[in-house]
Amino acid sequence: MVENDATPPPRANPALIGHEAAEALLCDAFRRGRLAHAWLLVGPRGIGKATLAYRFARFVLAGGAAGGLDLAGSSPLALDETDPVFRRVAAGGHGALLTVEPAYDDRRKRPRDEIVVADVRAVGSFLRLTAGEGSTRIVIVDAADQLNRSAANALLKSLEEPPNNSLFLLICHNPGALLPTVRSRCRRLRLRPLDDAALAGFLARFRPELDPGQRAAIARLARGSPGRALRLADAGGLELYGAMVEVLAREGPERVAALHALADRVGRGAEAGASFDTLMEALADWLARMVRNAALGLSGEDELVAGEATLAARLVAGGDLAHWTEVWEKIRRLAGQASQANLDRRQVLVAAFGAIEAPPA
Repeated sequence: MVENDATPPPRANPALIGHEAAEALLCDAFRRGRLAHAWLLVGPRGIGKATLAYRFARFVLAGGAAGGLDLAGSSPLALDETDPVFRRVAAGGHGALLTVEPAYDDRRKRPRDEIVVADVRAVGSFLRLTAGEGSTRIVIVDAADQLNRSAANALLKSLEEPPNNSLFLLICHNPGALLPTVRSRCRRLRLRPLDDAALAGFLARFRPELDPGQRAAIARLARGSPGRALRLADAGGLELYGAMVEVLAREGPERVAALHALADRVGRGAEAGASFDTLMEALADWLARMVRNAALGLSGEDELVAGEATLAARLVAGGDLAHWTEVWEKIRRLAGQASQANLDRRQVLVAAFGAIEAPPA
């Protein structure tokens, strides 16, 4: 197991936290010989879906029970890191496993936002090859909701007429974005967000420099997602959250000055992108909680920053829930546009806070 603060990518990650029921279901289906040819692993982003997919792929490629693995253990799909199958999957060099994911965009220096048909084209030829490394060929799609329509239709052909001994593992954050025909060809396995205690324990292992109070606060903000918890920790999420609340609480010229200082901080330089994404996500989440609490008649949850409940009450009093839902949707759109169109992050952030300040129509 990994004992330092590094977090390996899913294909090389031996640690899966909080999804014992999903592991047991996959293990039981394999043991009974009733394994569906395609699985849709559904749940919020960053909760371990890809880690589970690679964990199960390694298990199947190692032969499962035939490989002498412990099917009755607390982690029945776990394969030792020294196993040759583990090492080859981690290195991306196992001939019976193909991963479909967005290709790298050289111009924007990051993976593309969608999976195109060229990314899927290798699936058909891969499945037609004679299985030389075991009896099963496995395709992992990460993530299926990034398939554009042409790519989804290309993959659908393989899902509709799967070759013998083929297995599809589709990772999906938003199943509503998938073609219904793709969803209908898969067995759905939903993974649930982790509880705060499990997340705090995860952070204690992978970010031991955080004190217990910081781990507890980040666990609350992460909404059950280990991936998001790490992003918050690495981007200074707690400090950004405090700065966000401070800007929202101020009024008049003080608010303008604080907002522009925050925009300069997260809007300039190539390395500020993670801070910008973290802040925009935190802003949208804060508004979503405000709307939900108001709709349910709740007074608000325990504050991470003093004055949050008072601030939320003041904002809710200034507009009905329909207005604040529209503001939340606008901020989500702005965040998406900033990523897709490479917009000026400072301007996007100023526009997002401006949407909150603007009076209802």
